[in-house]
Amino acid sequence: MGKKQNYNWDKLSLGVCYYPEHWDEKLWREDLRRMQSAGIGTIRIAEFAWSKFEPTEGNFTFDFFDSFLKAAEDTGMKVIFGTPTATPPIWLTEKYPEVLNRTKDEILLRHGARRHYNYNSPKYQELCSRIVEQLAIHYGMHPNIIGWQVDNELNCETNEFYSESDTLSFRRFLQAKYHTLEKLNKAWGTTFWNQTYTAWEEIYVPRHTISDATNPHEVLDYYRFISDSAINFCKIQSSILRRYIRPDAFITTNGMFGNLDNHRLEKDCLDVYTYDSYPNFAFGMGANPKNSIDLNDRKWSNNLSEVRSICPHFGIMEQQSGANGWNTGMEAPAPKPGQMTLWAMQSISHGADYVSFFRWRTCTMGTEIYWHGILDYDNRDNRKLEEIKGISEWTEKLAKVTGAEYCANIGVLRDYNNIFDSQLDKWHQRLDKSSGLEIFAACQLTHTPMDYLYLQEDTLAEELLKYPVLFYPHAFILTDRNVQLLEEYVRQGGCLILNCRTGLKDETGQCPMTVMPGKVSDLAGMTVEEYTFVGPNDEDVYMEFLGKRLESPIFNDILEVNAENSRVLGTYLGNYYKGRPAVVEHPFGKGKVIYYGAAFSRENVKALLEYTGVISPYENIIDLPEECELSVRTKGEKAFLFVLNYSKTPVNIVLKQPMLDLKEGAEAKGERSLAAYEVRVFEGLKSSIQEVGL
Repeated sequence: MGKKQNYNWDKLSLGVCYYPEHWDEKLWREDLRRMQSAGIGTIRIAEFAWSKFEPTEGNFTFDFFDSFLKAAEDTGMKVIFGTPTATPPIWLTEKYPEVLNRTKDEILLRHGARRHYNYNSPKYQELCSRIVEQLAIHYGMHPNIIGWQVDNELNCETNEFYSESDTLSFRRFLQAKYHTLEKLNKAWGTTFWNQTYTAWEEIYVPRHTISDATNPHEVLDYYRFISDSAINFCKIQSSILRRYIRPDAFITTNGMFGNLDNHRLEKDCLDVYTYDSYPNFAFGMGANPKNSIDLNDRKWSNNLSEVRSICPHFGIMEQQSGANGWNTGMEAPAPKPGQMTLWAMQSISHGADYVSFFRWRTCTMGTEIYWHGILDYDNRDNRKLEEIKGISEWTEKLAKVTGAEYCANIGVLRDYNNIFDSQLDKWHQRLDKSSGLEIFAACQLTHTPMDYLYLQEDTLAEELLKYPVLFYPHAFILTDRNVQLLEEYVRQGGCLILNCRTGLKDETGQCPMTVMPGKVSDLAGMTVEEYTFVGPNDEDVYMEFLGKRLESPIFNDILEVNAENSRVLGTYLGNYYKGRPAVVEHPFGKGKVIYYGAAFSRENVKALLEYTGVISPYENIIDLPEECELSVRTKGEKAFLFVLNYSKTPVNIVLKQPMLDLKEGAEAKGERSLAAYEVRVFEGLKSSIQEVGL
């Protein structure tokens, strides 16, 4: 985890995104008062308003936002101020076209949308630095501005950059990493297909090829480069802000997007991390929610778990409040009554201590005319506004939950080498996408709360040892540093679960001539004799695992025991490797490693959770149907059980010991009914929960 986050909210609170430049000034004070009467105390502003501050190059004016901030000050509204660098103005892109991003086919992405710039243009960095400094000097000490958002959704819309500035910067990135072309050529395996480089000037960002099969080792470094570029761009701005803003004001940005090491972004640039949560995508016109396998809107709990791994007590900068959609796509129905509350509480249950809704009023112009806010075009009070008032009442009742820790007794290990590799390697991607979803689904449906842990340079074994069981799915790339962490974790008593394709590659993405699972062969007490996809012409393959018949989907490693104390827990039941080892357990120090030769499915994950004794840790306290999610947060001597019903019909739950129902303010026990989309939070003593839970 590294350093602790620099900022924590002292009270669970609500906010909203507001765009004063979209509305007549006569509406401002009325809007702010209506927000406050609904329980909203903070607004985010200005992240797309560059032209309001610098209408022409070098001519700065602050009159417009001075007037608006006067209204905020008069009404007591707190403000998060956005730097407006996500939408460079037309005067800038016309005069300096080198700031624009390009497609892989070298087509300029022109003015008229957003995020059309590139991070590495020296001119864009210069002009962004200037506008940010001007804003920080003018507004940095404003009493109502409690935080600053850098840019907006870094790497959203696109997370690939192909401008000339990117090529020049990519060369510098590679020179700093490899120092010599000889080392780069070796790392990239350029003897394959005659790609050897003889000068740095011959290297470009990936370009379109006849088969679009660009050197995978080059692309892996390219993804690392994009991440580095985005972080550097953010740091330019955050460093300027820190020189001028109030010391008690925080710096954040809103994510979470691809080709970006969000953990390093938070550590290097930010005080706190914020996320944009839109679960209604699950019900969009292009989705198939009636036949989905990904748990629909509940899947956003997986995203929130990722966010929590970056920043345990995070904020939501944009929380779904209405139907989503641009005029160009993403059409979706309106959220049903209760869903806005459900999704806000979903965020809070996973660690959010601040929730800001997008947006106050639906925009009447532009691309986002169908991305609905709390109020519709007509500006009338409506059921969504009433629901916001109910959420505000919830936050008052949950004030004691602020800063509480999310509790999980299993962890899923991840790292950016493997994330980036799975984006460029279709073999890796097929496995990673499926197993990740299935682990999440198994934990959700068995009410086994889970965490993500990212293996980073500063990760300590002590952080891993908080979890009796860790999954590390499809770790194609294993570094020496991470292997040492895994060995220490198991040696001190942890249970590590690995699966097929572990240890296939080195950090360059090449496949060394070693027996898999490579660097963890001794730790796992086995080797891989052979491997194969389960092909479309094959019968479904199963394995016998401790008396259970379990599916062995997608890919199978055929195992061989190479340690005397290893034990075969499962064997394949079909294909040409029938009867061969499929699951091997190896004791190591005080712990053990389980190598599972297939991809994960929710049924085989459930069997592993049962075998390792971590499944359903709260079943002696509460009985829940699969339609409900269980999240647990603890603080001091208290434990808070969040129960969220994602079903459109009522469900029954059973409390097996007395707890305080925070919604009703009364003791609860026994069978209770939850309405469609309803959320309940129960408070109990942490000690009594842990006796039968963690």
